[in-house]
Amino acid sequence: MVFDLSKDTKLHIHFVGIGGISMSGIARILMERGHRVSGSDRNTSPITEKLKANGADIYEGHSRDHIKDPDLVVYTSAVDQSNPELEAARKKGIETIDRAAMLGLLMREYRYNVAVAGAHGKTTATSMVSLIMENAGLDPTLLIGGELDQIDGNVKVGKSPYLVTEACEYKENFLRFLPYIAVILNIDRDHLDYFRDFEHIRSAFKGFAGLVPSHGWVVAYQGDPVLMDIAASLSCNVITYGLNGGAQIAAKNMTFDVNGCATFDLYYEGNFIDGIRLAIPGEHNVLNALAAISVSRILEIDIDTVKTTLSAFTGTHRRFEIKGHLNGSMVVDDYAHHPAEIRATLAAAQNFPHNRIWCVFQPHTYTRTKFLLEDFARSFEGADRVIVTDIYAARERDTGEIHSTHLVEAIKTNGQNAVYIQGFEDAVRHISEDLQAGDLVLTVGAGDVYKVGEMLLKGVP
Repeated sequence: MVFDLSKDTKLHIHFVGIGGISMSGIARILMERGHRVSGSDRNTSPITEKLKANGADIYEGHSRDHIKDPDLVVYTSAVDQSNPELEAARKKGIETIDRAAMLGLLMREYRYNVAVAGAHGKTTATSMVSLIMENAGLDPTLLIGGELDQIDGNVKVGKSPYLVTEACEYKENFLRFLPYIAVILNIDRDHLDYFRDFEHIRSAFKGFAGLVPSHGWVVAYQGDPVLMDIAASLSCNVITYGLNGGAQIAAKNMTFDVNGCATFDLYYEGNFIDGIRLAIPGEHNVLNALAAISVSRILEIDIDTVKTTLSAFTGTHRRFEIKGHLNGSMVVDDYAHHPAEIRATLAAAQNFPHNRIWCVFQPHTYTRTKFLLEDFARSFEGADRVIVTDIYAARERDTGEIHSTHLVEAIKTNGQNAVYIQGFEDAVRHISEDLQAGDLVLTVGAGDVYKVGEMLLKGVP
């Protein structure tokens, strides 16, 4: 059944796992559109409290009693199909759909959907696109996979026909979307608990690009040969970006300041446009900025708005976020949880003035750690001290096949200093015993490893 999500139709929609960053964002948008929202999660959080304050009915824990005859039940992929609320809904004949299908339905209400895909960089690139469009007066609806201070969260409801969202490839979820502009940042090996192999991943991204109508656009990174092969087969408009003259949107003459932030000359089809300055570090963020600039070119947004927005953009939470300083050392947190992301984060850190770089890494999911073990082991070049904590299970169960100690041993074979420390408190003590002025401490991972940095700054023994 295709539900009518327009403001003229008032539905009661229940979310199972409503506390997730994307689920909560969709819920907020639907509430703004006049629908009644209820939802549950294992634990309450600032996210669920904010939803409750805005009028949602929030339940802590999962129970069949929470299903009070809604019109539709939406569930996150992290929820098991035996969840009591899903079972109760199905027993009552209530339709259940997953988060991606819900977002696809929501996209039907917007004429110009901008969907940002890629193995790495989605949240930062989506944030850049979002703020450029917002500052250009387009009043878009925004759904971002991280907390952005400029919109006081991860979601903003606009009144225009524009919607901007991240498009995750996990379980081929983005194949449910309706992009007018599809941004593809890169294609890489990830989510191998679902994808059979790299060819399966490539096929999924090709399918995503193929969703764009003939009058729509694909924005593609020119430095990715697999992506360029896909782009060559498309019937829609394509704009490429990159770091050389082969890209339509190109950055040249890059320099980096003492904080690792880039300044570069922007070119379009070989012609100089203007100088761009970023306030976030790393070459990878130059690429994210070029992707956002490509979208602004399609939407005919003036270069002054683009320049002003990018020069003021200091990033989303947990993306090279400076958490604080301690006795002359600096603590930074980053969401990187893939080998390519770790390399990019450490490369950005090299541009900061530093004595030694500590990298406290929390692997994210057993399958990712298992399938990419050797890639992970080679990704810590540039780190002087590596601490690996327990694997963050997320949606998975521990089968005993892989452990953080396996990764530590693999890192050591590359001649690097690495140690396994199970508890966060022990990790803080280990760092504190040897921390020197000028050291840079990076907490890295998609779980809750950021707590190590926070505890270190608070002086937790």
